[in-house]
Amino acid sequence: MPELPEVETVCRILSPDLLGCRIERVTLNRKDVIAHPRASVFAEALCPKTATAITRRGKYIQILFDDRARLIVHLRMTGCLLILPREAPQEKHTHVILDLSSGLQMRYIDPRRFGRLWFFRAGEEDRLSGIHKLGMEPLDPELCAASLGKTLLRRKKMLKECLLDQQIVAGIGNIYADEILFAARLSPKRPACSLKADELARLAAAIPACIDEYIHKNQTTREDYIQSQGRSYRSTPFLKIYGHAGDPCPLCGKPLVQAVIAQRSSVFCEACQR
Repeated sequence: MPELPEVETVCRILSPDLLGCRIERVTLNRKDVIAHPRASVFAEALCPKTATAITRRGKYIQILFDDRARLIVHLRMTGCLLILPREAPQEKHTHVILDLSSGLQMRYIDPRRFGRLWFFRAGEEDRLSGIHKLGMEPLDPELCAASLGKTLLRRKKMLKECLLDQQIVAGIGNIYADEILFAARLSPKRPACSLKADELARLAAAIPACIDEYIHKNQTTREDYIQSQGRSYRSTPFLKIYGHAGDPCPLCGKPLVQAVIAQRSSVFCEACQR
């Protein structure tokens, strides 16, 4: 599943081809990926609107329009957004096509169809997509040991599970939770309420540092992004922990351990992450 660094990459790649373009036509090949409003209303409401900004909140993509309406996209497991020439072959599992005034098309492709799109008119409250429930952004200057402690020290759940909770910190998924906990030298199995002041400080420092690092490592060109169908992320070779079960720990050399925590596969070092 694309996590915050990958979603940030998508926004940056799409921005030059999308901003300032007017939506001239909407084609829905699969109506079930439209979560709000009804598919027929969705298609009519988007035309003719001009995109003025594309932003990210957690793992959500938000496209803002000139009349203050907004389109929200969550890619979930296998979704991707591509902007291509209209004559480009249509890939299998292309569910939504937006014809742009530039002559290009923005296409939403999703083999497993877990992703969803929501459209909200100007002034319409969003209580459906889940954005209103999100916690702090990892790069928010207000994220600190004190702010994390207010939430984590009240919870008996394991630390890994808490990092995956989007209402605590938005945008962290299974991959970067493992990387963050390794950087902070904290076991994913630790009860969140057991953290001491110095451990909270390490965690608060590791969250933005890891996310910022992988945003930069994930940078790619428009051409490479299109070539990989928006699914090849450059940060993968740089991961220190995730996907390396059985390999030597980068710090102590002992084999990294894999365990299921909160129904998710987790990799960590039992020696370094106590």
